[in-house]
Amino acid sequence: MELAFFLACADRLDDRPYDIVDVTGRHTPAVVSIIPEAGLHALLGSERPISIAEKDEACRQWQRLKAENAPFRIVSDGGLVSAPIDYFDPLLLECAKTDWRKCARIVGEAMSYDMEPYFQVGDLMLLTRILALVEAGKLLADGDPWDMQACRVRLPAAE
Repeated sequence: MELAFFLACADRLDDRPYDIVDVTGRHTPAVVSIIPEAGLHALLGSERPISIAEKDEACRQWQRLKAENAPFRIVSDGGLVSAPIDYFDPLLLECAKTDWRKCARIVGEAMSYDMEPYFQVGDLMLLTRILALVEAGKLLADGDPWDMQACRVRLPAAE
C-alpha cells in the first residue's frame, strides 16, 4: 500500500521538488505505518531530495500500473506488479478445509501466510474474496460471510 501510495504521489507531484526518507531495510516492521514513534523520530534529518532519475522511475512505474488496471498490486521479486481479482483465491481455498472454520481464521491464516516480507493484502479484501468464493459455490457458508467473526465457511464435501 505504501509503495503504491508513493508511486501515485510521485506521479501527481510531477516536477515539484520534494524530499524522501528511505526506510528500506532500516526497520523490522515491513510496513512504515506500524513503525513505533521513536523509530520514525530517529529518521528525522535523514530526508534527501528525490533525484530526477528516481522521480522518473516512480512515475513510469505508476503509469504502468495504471495502464494494467488490475484490482490488486502485489510486491514481487521484480517490484510492485498488478494481479487479477482472483489472485488470492487459491490461498484462501488452501486455508479452508472440509470442516467449518470461522471466516476470521481463514483470513488470518491467509494474511500470515502471505505477509513476508510485506503485507500483500488486507483483511477486508480477503473477506470480499471469501464472499465471491461462496457465491461461486467454491465455499459453503454458515451465516453471513460479512460477519467475519460469526460466519463459518468450509469447502464443499468431496463427492
